[in-house]
Amino acid sequence: MKPRHFLPHPLLSLCLMVVWVLLANDMSLGNWVMGAILGWLIPLLTQVFWITPPRIYKPFKLCWFFLRIIGDIILANLEVAKLILGPQSKLRPAFVEIPMLLEDDLALTMLASIISLTPGTVSADLSDDRKMLLVHTLDVKDEAHLITEIKTRYEAPLLEVFTCSTT
Repeated sequence: MKPRHFLPHPLLSLCLMVVWVLLANDMSLGNWVMGAILGWLIPLLTQVFWITPPRIYKPFKLCWFFLRIIGDIILANLEVAKLILGPQSKLRPAFVEIPMLLEDDLALTMLASIISLTPGTVSADLSDDRKMLLVHTLDVKDEAHLITEIKTRYEAPLLEVFTCSTT
């Protein structure tokens, strides 16, 4: 048996063990052993449900990307507050289909989550062939601009982080 199959998610196992001990609020050896057993068994029994994570080719770029997302969420909160407090007639809600270049499940999930976490936008659907993402937005001035912004601001960095470039 390969070590990876015996302990499929070592960091998760460690976290589960520590959480068990903290929840039990008892630092006895028995609780540490029980935490270790649960930390080993839960990932082992659930490994068939886990997706294989993609390889991250540019981890530092991913860190900067997450900082950008946090900044975008803060700015979007302010913009949505301004829209909601302003006249309702200025709102132009719409559904927009955005063509996808991402193919990896985790990267697509991250993109859809980023869009939904940003106030004023929600990922509504992903086509069966995973080539179109349907997004609802609170205020669409220019559909083409929205598509370009999502593709350049979010999809392109995810492609760069999760795709090996040979250049």
